[in-house]
Amino acid sequence: MEEENRLTRGCLEILSMHNCKIQLVTKSSLVVRDIDVLKRVPSMVALTITTDDDSVARVLEPRAPSPSERLKTVEKLIRNGLSVTVRIDPVIPFLNDEPEKLVKEIASLGVKHITSSTFKVRPENWKRFSATIPSVAEKLRPLYFEEGERAFGYSILPRDLRIRLMERVRFWADKYGVKFGTCREGLNELNTGTCDGSWVLKKTS
Repeated sequence: MEEENRLTRGCLEILSMHNCKIQLVTKSSLVVRDIDVLKRVPSMVALTITTDDDSVARVLEPRAPSPSERLKTVEKLIRNGLSVTVRIDPVIPFLNDEPEKLVKEIASLGVKHITSSTFKVRPENWKRFSATIPSVAEKLRPLYFEEGERAFGYSILPRDLRIRLMERVRFWADKYGVKFGTCREGLNELNTGTCDGSWVLKKTS
């Protein structure tokens, strides 16, 4: 729809005409179409790459570009001088909670910041997830609905597990020289950069 109607591009053009700073959060490789507009003003792109496993991504995000395509998008954006952060989000136990390979590849492309957070459950997304990946959902059910907590309007994982998961992403980020931030987890002490990576935008302005 965006490719045909170009509504996002129209919004970006209006923002650039008024010299607004732009932080664009997307999963779409279509963002490379708008490099010319993004280069007119201080801009950054936050690209979500939930997993580097194309087969897992086809199940989780069937309508989104593959992870391999999104990594090529990261590379092209950086090659054209744009600041890029990557969102490894959401992290889901038993599914994508060992992200070292992805973090290493992101860092090798020149990404300076990773944002990450855990899967947060509402009735509608749990229904879809359970139908799509029932074997993982069965393992997650007690973690969310017996041992978990309620926060931000969601069912969330127990705090000690959320800490371990985010510490793991932070560990790999530190190892490969990338700043780390986690949002909506109540774990700001883990952050080495603003949770959403907006420090990258401020640095370029």
